[in-house]
Amino acid sequence: MKIIELILLLVFYNLIPVWTETAFPTAAKIIGTVLLSVVYLVILIRWEKTTVKSFRLSSLKRGVKLLWLSGMAIIPEIAVIVLYFMKSEAGVLPKIFSIVMPVLAMGILFMDGFIRIAVGAKQVKAADYIFLLIFWWVPVINLILIRRFYKTAKREYIFELSKAEMESARAENEMCRTKYPIVMVHGIFFRDWQYMNYWGRVPATLIRNGARVYYGNQQSAKSIPESAAELKAQIEAVLAETGAEKVNIIAHSKGGLDSRYAISSLGLGEKVATLTTINTPHGGSDMVDYLMGKIPDSMVKWIADRYNAIFRKLGDKEPDFLAGVGDLSPVRLKELAPYMEDCPDVSYRSCMSVMKSVFSAGLPLNVGYLIIKKLNGRSDGLVWEGAAQHGEHRMVTAKGIRGISHGDTIDLFRENIEGYDVREFYAELVAELKKQGF
Repeated sequence: MKIIELILLLVFYNLIPVWTETAFPTAAKIIGTVLLSVVYLVILIRWEKTTVKSFRLSSLKRGVKLLWLSGMAIIPEIAVIVLYFMKSEAGVLPKIFSIVMPVLAMGILFMDGFIRIAVGAKQVKAADYIFLLIFWWVPVINLILIRRFYKTAKREYIFELSKAEMESARAENEMCRTKYPIVMVHGIFFRDWQYMNYWGRVPATLIRNGARVYYGNQQSAKSIPESAAELKAQIEAVLAETGAEKVNIIAHSKGGLDSRYAISSLGLGEKVATLTTINTPHGGSDMVDYLMGKIPDSMVKWIADRYNAIFRKLGDKEPDFLAGVGDLSPVRLKELAPYMEDCPDVSYRSCMSVMKSVFSAGLPLNVGYLIIKKLNGRSDGLVWEGAAQHGEHRMVTAKGIRGISHGDTIDLFRENIEGYDVREFYAELVAELKKQGF
């Protein structure tokens, strides 16, 4: 179908040479022009069907195809124009219009594809749009940028369609329908805002596959005991709502420490079946002590005051930046250790990932990566790999050269990473809980 559309477009682009260089009757040329104009409009506004009903995927698919049609027409169109100028005895005006018409028509087609991709794509970065809008007129550079734009959009379409088809096919199996509901517990400096989910695209995938998902809903920055108390209240509310005897906790970063404290010291041991921690600094973060020793106290207080003021406006009742950060210190965690001992009735497991270079993430994770590399070794930009081990442990890796940062493990940037499907990772993790009877 793409080849047929391409041929029809090339004929439409070259209506001027056809008019001036053929002996067809005038009536036939007019009818042909009208028909080809209609075909062009149909190609321009046509919608694309996908195997999974999705406006976003349909928009993305058609946008990718329109960019392909625009790109593939360039070389043959240049060849036709050159031959026309060399061989034709037509006047100046027809030759000028033989250039203006295809350039205008191809430009409209390209912009249509560009807009459709902008509507549907989530993996194309803002920088790609900016560079393309700035340098679209610069030869060679524009082709490189368009090719990058096209490949990124096409790769996203193929990946997302495959993902949607897989989820649609297995939805009836409810592979993530665990015996106990899932409570996802966020880390420090974030909240469980529903309009900007801390866990990115992960909860939607789990829910589509049968999971019952709830959130920890603790404040963004409090001490571990205080956050644990808030988490306890939320879990008890989940148990009351669902009628379940226990919950499965999946906790990221400091959320894992809050969960351990709630289980061990606040009576949740009998109400939690499993605790899976993701990149949690169980051994503490030496970077916290390092930075606290380097940054003047006045600056630390200023940062804390600004943070607390902002998050009060965002919904926290009593945010405490210093208490939250301070409890990540290895010294402080040793003091808390007696209150966080493992409960024999709870299955503990932990996961950890690492960045492969300073270029694996942006600020502040790249800076954290350099500091922790100096202090401890490999890290995800915030947590040293050795500090994350607790219970049954596994390393999460990616095939590419990038690695997996602290933010990548919660789909913070909604990015498809080569060799690491964050949504599938969580789906398999929860499916495993189901198989084990939890």
